Amino acid sequence: MRQQKEIKLKSVTGFKNQLLSWSQQFEEIVWLDSNQCIQSHASYDAVLAVDAFTGIQTDLNNGFDKLKEYQAATKDWIFGYLSYDLKNDIEPLSSQNFDGLGFPDLCFFQPKKLFFFKESTVTIMYLNCVSDEISPDLIAIESFSGSTQTSSTNDIKIESRISKASYLEKVKDMLSHIQRGDIYEANFCQEFYATSKLDPLHTYFKLNSIALTPFATFFKNGNHFLLSSSPERYLKKEGSTITSQPIKGTARRSENTIEDDDLKSVLKSDQKERSENIMIVDLVRNDLSKIAKKGSVNVTELCEVHSFRQVHHMISTVEAEALSTLNPVDIIAATFPMGSMTGAPKISAMKIIEALEESKRGVYSGAVGYFSPEGDFDFNVVIRSILYNAYNSYVSFSVGSAITSKSIPEKEYEECLVKAKAMRSVLEN
Repeated sequence: MRQQKEIKLKSVTGFKNQLLSWSQQFEEIVWLDSNQCIQSHASYDAVLAVDAFTGIQTDLNNGFDKLKEYQAATKDWIFGYLSYDLKNDIEPLSSQNFDGLGFPDLCFFQPKKLFFFKESTVTIMYLNCVSDEISPDLIAIESFSGSTQTSSTNDIKIESRISKASYLEKVKDMLSHIQRGDIYEANFCQEFYATSKLDPLHTYFKLNSIALTPFATFFKNGNHFLLSSSPERYLKKEGSTITSQPIKGTARRSENTIEDDDLKSVLKSDQKERSENIMIVDLVRNDLSKIAKKGSVNVTELCEVHSFRQVHHMISTVEAEALSTLNPVDIIAATFPMGSMTGAPKISAMKIIEALEESKRGVYSGAVGYFSPEGDFDFNVVIRSILYNAYNSYVSFSVGSAITSKSIPEKEYEECLVKAKAMRSVLEN
């Protein structure tokens, strides 16, 4: 049973900052924040889950089956992540590339303490309380200053795992696969990294203040941290309705309003970007058809351009009605990894990606989110993110772009730099 209390907030932003500062005492934290972005599919404006009552973490070995058992056994809220490399549990694939982060491939926990934000109300749910634990915690939370100010991060020297010259050659190799008909499209990623001590919370505050995206995440599991300004939803289940919102197509923003409108218009009409998006929409439709009632898969938004603080993105929305016989974890397994981070055909693209990339993706291009007691769920796509292992001081962020027959290697590299801008500026300044 969960003890529950609702409170009205005078300052939502102030309380959120205080709450996240207070949460740092716990070993397990998942913070999901929409940054007040308008979303037609959002259930909450923000959620905090802390302090594991039970948990599961595992490397590759029937990870989805173990998660299904854990989710069915708890029948409660559980929060965590799915790493990209769980693909190896679904298909005959492997991941042999360098891994400097050492995160488990799957990690979920059942939180003792939950905070759900909706407009000016926060609903607090505590697990197995024998007395009122919420009131003293609220006093402690409100005692934090909530300051998000921090001094500049010094002496972080960011390096590329792949040189520009090597990147250009690898894209040419990818184009050769496309010309031979092995694939139509593939998302090719590269890692940037450093060895440095990091203040995870202040780094997250800085990153989030730059981007203000609708799927921002602060994740902590012991020494492992994810600081994410993701703009993308992977998959949501609400009742029987499944929603996926892949992003393909990116353009920079401009401070000049006229130029910014032109950049948005050019992206909207760019045939190369539209073809990327439509190919992934077809892949998502195919994935959802595996778990959907016949005839229920529909594209409700196609190639619409949405503007974020640093970039414009082309987003589509695909919806379906799930078969009532399926476990929620089975729905995720049938569609994982998300099409926007793989390519088409998916298995062939993942094999080629693995051969050309030089870093294990791990949590990057995986998903963070939650399951509700009713079996609903909501997961983002882990992009625009900084990953940090505090034990070995390894800092990492990766970026990628979709390679199609119309790709120009130099322009793909430039797109990666646009996507890397926020993470690099946070770490170097």
